[in-house]
Amino acid sequence: MSDVSDLPQTATTVAAPAFRRWRYAGVFALLFLFGTETFLVSPLLPTIAGSIHVSEAAAASTVTAYVLVYAVCAPFLGLASDRFGRRRTLLAGTALFLLSNAAAALSTDLTLLVLSRALAGLAAAAAGPAIWAHIAETAPDTVRGRALGLGMALFSTGQVIGVPLGGLLAGAAGWRAAFWALAAGTAAAVPLLLRQVAPRAAAAGTGTILAVLAAWRDPALRRALLVNTAFNAANLGAYTFLGAVLGERFDLSVQALGLVGILVGAGSVAGSLLGGRLGDKARAAGRTDLPLLPLWALLLAAGIALAVAGPGLVLSLLGVLLWFVASGGFVTDQQTLAGTVAPAHRATSSAWLTSTMYAGTGVGAWAIGAFGSVAHGSVIVGVALALLAAGGAWLVTRSLRPRG
Repeated sequence: MSDVSDLPQTATTVAAPAFRRWRYAGVFALLFLFGTETFLVSPLLPTIAGSIHVSEAAAASTVTAYVLVYAVCAPFLGLASDRFGRRRTLLAGTALFLLSNAAAALSTDLTLLVLSRALAGLAAAAAGPAIWAHIAETAPDTVRGRALGLGMALFSTGQVIGVPLGGLLAGAAGWRAAFWALAAGTAAAVPLLLRQVAPRAAAAGTGTILAVLAAWRDPALRRALLVNTAFNAANLGAYTFLGAVLGERFDLSVQALGLVGILVGAGSVAGSLLGGRLGDKARAAGRTDLPLLPLWALLLAAGIALAVAGPGLVLSLLGVLLWFVASGGFVTDQQTLAGTVAPAHRATSSAWLTSTMYAGTGVGAWAIGAFGSVAHGSVIVGVALALLAAGGAWLVTRSLRPRG
């Protein structure tokens, strides 16, 4: 009788790689701060406008500066990350993020504040794609979905918890204190990043700026980016008017609508975590085609329809929850795809996901706003685009299936 050690090792005797969450503590902390930063200005607008003596509409240009710079610069900075390594672009973006928030806290007029917010958008555009690429290429394949899902959940948590905390801090110590807190949090993350993000050799390539379009030349990624645009035209385009629709239908107060925002965040967190786990299980079963991608888009269509036109407040709120569970799951699957399909340009692909998300949001909001009733527009445009995204997502999954 042979000894057990003489037998060939089977898959059942090999332990699956553990998901070491603390290994990503630095980048997860940054994602939380980026999530907070994205919407921090919104609740502070009246206070900021009064402090620097401008209108609220003028103060809102600080939000535009952040989003516009991120959307335009992210693909080019993603290319820099793919060419020169994650550590360099991530640390450079982190340093800029710290400086931009300190500059915002020190701003005494609108020009300086807008410039500081534009710098923050540049910082997030450098660090964000590098973070997603770093997670995708260092997490074991069996837990990659969970790692990306947890990162997305923490980004959403920054919006749900970080923004209200920033508002409370601003109420207690002035709006500048919220930006100082972001700068301090960023500084605390730097030692973790230095220890947890290892340097790597620069990628081979021609270095041409046209490489920024590499994601669009890959058929699977091109389809995924077009689907991402349609999905977010429905998702965030309709979300732009959700408060107005619910307020009009159910006469909700501003405080009640704030609680709806918490439900939105909770759904996003749950969807991100669920999407990561289900994606890992599908890959463990041999599926590499992201089979749930069309399902998230179908759930989005159902969620929008129920939230905007469902009979009664309870069903509408259930629709909101379903809506953002679908959103969280979809985004996690898309980041998994961007980090897996074309390893040579992971960060560039991730950056294009964000840019097409912002583009889709603008198109969706414009299309819905063209209707006389934003409630009707949200149902018609939101549901139609979500179904279009579902069809496109099915084509994406089909293209990822191994050829017979």
